[in-house]
Amino acid sequence: MKSKRQSVLLKLIEKYDISTQAELTEFLNSEGFNATQATVSRDIKELRLIKAVSSDGKSKYVVSRSATDYGFSDRLITIFRESVLSYDNAQNIVVLKTMPGLASAACSTIDSMQWGDVVGTLAGDDTAFLVLHTTEAAEDFCKNLSKMLK
Repeated sequence: MKSKRQSVLLKLIEKYDISTQAELTEFLNSEGFNATQATVSRDIKELRLIKAVSSDGKSKYVVSRSATDYGFSDRLITIFRESVLSYDNAQNIVVLKTMPGLASAACSTIDSMQWGDVVGTLAGDDTAFLVLHTTEAAEDFCKNLSKMLK
């Protein structure tokens, strides 16, 4: 449940300019989670979220770029380890097989990482497609996934 909640949280901060823990709590509760401010506070810490300035000059939560080696926080790696079953690339496309219902969470996590070579992601129920700029970028992405999923 924690992993799914945190995946939804990442999706929410990507979609909306959320600037307070109270707003995050409200959004999570509207998504069907029984979240408290304390829960959201722990999630923010584990996901290493920081506040950045949005286009309208207000602050909003974002994933810290400096938190990790590849832009992946420890919590994002845990989310991947819990959801991704296998992966492979076919030229510039990476296919992820996930546990049922978690392909969207995997895509949301990848999108939040803002990996430069990822053009876009598309999720089904247990399969995700990632389009990268080049075949080499897809191969490198798979190598990094291999390191993360060990």
